[in-house]
Amino acid sequence: MEKLREGFTTGSCAAAAALACCLWQRDGACPEAVELEVPGGKVYRPEILPHGDGSCGIIKDSGDDPDITNGMEVIAKVELFPEDGPISFCAGEGIGIITQPGLKIPVGEPAINPVPRQMIEGAVRSVFGSKGAVVTISIPGGADIAKKTFNPRLGIEGGLSVLGTTGILRPMSLEALRDSLYVELKMRAEQGHKALAFTFGNQGESALQTIGCRLPVVQVSNEIGFMLDSAKELGIEYLLVSGHPGKMTKIAAGIMQTHSHTADGRKEGIITQLALMGAPKQLCEQVYGCVTTDSAAEFIHKAGYDGVWDRIAAAAKDYMTFRVRDAVRIEAMVTDYAGNVMGKSAEHPEGLEL
Repeated sequence: MEKLREGFTTGSCAAAAALACCLWQRDGACPEAVELEVPGGKVYRPEILPHGDGSCGIIKDSGDDPDITNGMEVIAKVELFPEDGPISFCAGEGIGIITQPGLKIPVGEPAINPVPRQMIEGAVRSVFGSKGAVVTISIPGGADIAKKTFNPRLGIEGGLSVLGTTGILRPMSLEALRDSLYVELKMRAEQGHKALAFTFGNQGESALQTIGCRLPVVQVSNEIGFMLDSAKELGIEYLLVSGHPGKMTKIAAGIMQTHSHTADGRKEGIITQLALMGAPKQLCEQVYGCVTTDSAAEFIHKAGYDGVWDRIAAAAKDYMTFRVRDAVRIEAMVTDYAGNVMGKSAEHPEGLEL
């Protein structure tokens, strides 16, 4: 298998752009390229795009990682003070502002994470020593792109975040996804929320809102096992896990990564519970012939076996409770896309207005 090409993070781009801006001010000419050693040990050598206001830009190259900001320009502008002092940061176009506590950066600050801040400060100090400065980072078009990221869920308003810990963007989208999911969960925990609702995506969250869920909702994508482990680690005490029958049936079969590329078992899981209810063979054969759980649900409803969804919810609860070794109280619920409750593991799950 061909090795995937690594790229560099937004933090590396911002630091290298800040370095170029400083060199331009010191030498009187904008460098065509700069060299910057990133925390991961590699040397970053990007080409520089000069701007008329003295700022410098870099086109982000994410390598083979499916990064949403690949090809965008990251711009830095450095305004120096004559005296020694700290380096502060401003959000330019396309950079978000922190509006909720629990993240690595205080409320009101630009969404430039700690390691990128250290990298940018190191770049400025390497040229101008202890002089004070204000560094403004911009990513034109970032406000629109940010709507497709986790930032709105994290209370980061108005744009993107400047991220990166090693400075290197490795093509591991699963790791990046898990990092993003964990950040939101950790933020909720640090805000003092000990009871949360987990669902799989936007439709599941809309269903919970329709039902009247009072708990903060965290989307887990297909990473229910990872997020259960993380909830246990972070001291979450109660979880209401809710979703479409396709996802919940997989969990009821003990599948803790619900992507279709990983495992299926939906038909088999439903048929198992139908059989335990004494359902006729004909119904089980009809379900086995279904491609989707929605079509299976139609046969089940017509046959009068809607109680199977309570059994699915109960089985999912049991597997998830075993996963966290009873460290988190868990209830499970099956909902359709319209927000109707199809089944639940408890008559009155905590956090609902049912």
